[in-house]
Order: sequence, then structure tokens, then C-alpha cells
Amino acid sequence: MLARRFTIVCLITALFGLFFALLVAEAGRSDRHRGIAAPCAFSCSTPRG
Repeated sequence: MLARRFTIVCLITALFGLFFALLVAEAGRSDRHRGIAAPCAFSCSTPRG
């Protein structure tokens, strides 16, 4: 009985750890890796003098 509870607690802890690691890794990515286009700093429509 105790071994079964320990196994369940270990599995839940492992799932929580994997989920937390996924959140931390996703937060550390830049917009370029997510496929989101960053706005250009220079406008293409302005005339060059």
C-alpha cells in the first residue's frame, strides 16, 4: 500500500516537473523561435532623401 502511494506521488511530481520545465523553456524563447514576426524598426514606405 505504501509503495503504491509512493509511486503515485512520484508520477504526479514527475508530471508537474515536466510541465513546469515546459513553461520555463517556453518563456525563455525569443519571438523568432515561436514564429511570431517582430515589427521592423525601419518603415519601408518612407522616402530616402
